[in-house]
Amino acid sequence: MTYKEIVEKFKPEMDKAVAFLDRELQKIRTSRATPALVEDVVVNCFNQNFPLKQLASISAPEPRQILIQPWDKSYVEGIVAALSKTGTGANPIVDRDTIRINLPSLTEEYRQDLLKLVSAKEEETRQIIRKFREEAWSKIQNFAREGQIREDDKFRGKDELQKLVDEYNKKIDAVGDKKRKEISE
Repeated sequence: MTYKEIVEKFKPEMDKAVAFLDRELQKIRTSRATPALVEDVVVNCFNQNFPLKQLASISAPEPRQILIQPWDKSYVEGIVAALSKTGTGANPIVDRDTIRINLPSLTEEYRQDLLKLVSAKEEETRQIIRKFREEAWSKIQNFAREGQIREDDKFRGKDELQKLVDEYNKKIDAVGDKKRKEISE
């Protein structure tokens, strides 16, 4: 096994970490309503737990409104109860067979809290990326000790790993900056 194969082996895992960060940041409220804010809310229906997206159609017809249309009328009560417990800062309004959530404007204090949360999620992802780098570097060193990788290839592998980490840190920054911009609007 070469150092390049070891480095390439960790790329998909790093991609997954950045994709996970992106999904997590979509759940953070901004000044615009988005179905991602509520789609993973756990709803208790018929003594079983389901994510909201399995029980209803979710849309954002207006910039500060989320519209939820349950597949069945019997889900409405459970959905309203689950939404009332979330920290969206709004109360669900039942309108016949649909549920509307009108999101209030963000206060400056709440915006600052959201920005801190974005930074914390970015840092968690960076830690995961660093963990993958350490794992890969450890493997490269072990192969070098066993004589399967030459000494100069070991250091090329270290440089390659650092380039990869830098590349993924830029991706993390891009995802975080996009969310910061949405929160600040």
